[in-house]
Amino acid sequence: MPSPLNHWISSLLAGYLFGSIPFGLILGKLLGRRDVRAAGSGNIGAANVTRVAGAAAGLLTLLLDAAKGAFPVWLAARISGDQASWMMAAALAAIVGHCFPIWLRFRGGKGVATAAGAFFVVCPMAAGAALLLYILVLLFWKYASLGSISAVAAMPLLVYVLWAPGHAPPPVVSFGTLLAAMLIVARHHANLRRLLRGEEPRFTFSRKDQGRA
Repeated sequence: MPSPLNHWISSLLAGYLFGSIPFGLILGKLLGRRDVRAAGSGNIGAANVTRVAGAAAGLLTLLLDAAKGAFPVWLAARISGDQASWMMAAALAAIVGHCFPIWLRFRGGKGVATAAGAFFVVCPMAAGAALLLYILVLLFWKYASLGSISAVAAMPLLVYVLWAPGHAPPPVVSFGTLLAAMLIVARHHANLRRLLRGEEPRFTFSRKDQGRA
């Protein structure tokens, strides 16, 4: 019978490998005939793929990036009997895989969609609330990066409040969520500087607006 250590290693490895699949790059080349790293922000995430390769490629990138976060967490839950520590390990590994994919010399995306998929398995109510916050910020201010940063920064509190009625999450979940939020916000450091300077481009579905989200 496999040891718990082997299960841990499997969860981490599966999370990282799934997270590292560069769907944005693949879909950009298939649907937009372009390398998304050479246009806009150079990011492989859904926002830049939308600008460079079109809405269809962007939407598919969003869904697949979310799925590659959700699947390893779901798999870890099935293997471990819903142990929160295993699920958080898989979630963090998937996010790290997206941000630092081995296939792209560790130069990946910012991890928002992958984190969303992972946390929809870890804590669906918190992930849903974060998604609502993202949509509201995007609708009011038209900055995809500001929506992402707001939603991610709120996740630790949302997970703590919405984990279960009358119950706080296990410490490993709180700590893991905080680590994920810190990593993703740090990946948005250039966006934060542009937001503070008033130079961040607003989100649009038009390919003509090659923004930096």
